Amino acid sequence: MLGSAREGGVTESLARRAAEGLPAGAECSWHQLSGLRFSGESASGAEGDEEACLKATLEHSDIVIVSPLYWYSVSAQTKLYLDHWATWMMRPDLRFRDRMRGKTLWAVSTFARGGAQDAEPLVGMLQRTARYLDMTWGGALLHRARSNGHLADPDARLHAESFFAAAPESP
Repeated sequence: MLGSAREGGVTESLARRAAEGLPAGAECSWHQLSGLRFSGESASGAEGDEEACLKATLEHSDIVIVSPLYWYSVSAQTKLYLDHWATWMMRPDLRFRDRMRGKTLWAVSTFARGGAQDAEPLVGMLQRTARYLDMTWGGALLHRARSNGHLADPDARLHAESFFAAAPESP
């Protein structure tokens, strides 16, 4: 789930590099959250963009949150997507919580200043989300980006390629 306000940014590039390290035959789909329109209805049926996002969330065994670090957390688009998880949990017909159990939640994020410790609120929120839904926490790929849109760490791309091979943590 691509949560950046701009397509093709450094966070998305890092995530796509990580996806190159997936095993042969692994399915991968990309969903840009910035263009989605959510209804805002608390317990209504999902329609349009929201329906497509819900379907993608439920169909995949792994959910990867790809968001630059904004004010020590995920982007507004990503937060709105995660807020809809609560909405979907209120719909008994979806059995959302049951269907999320056992999936793996991952994070890919970049930050412009500071260090990886500044992303602790982002990582903590997603770890707690995984734990609440009995999901497995896969881990977080965090790297510093330069103002020119490039990764500051020359080893970041190598680290990305092996990211999904790491053993996820149990809930």
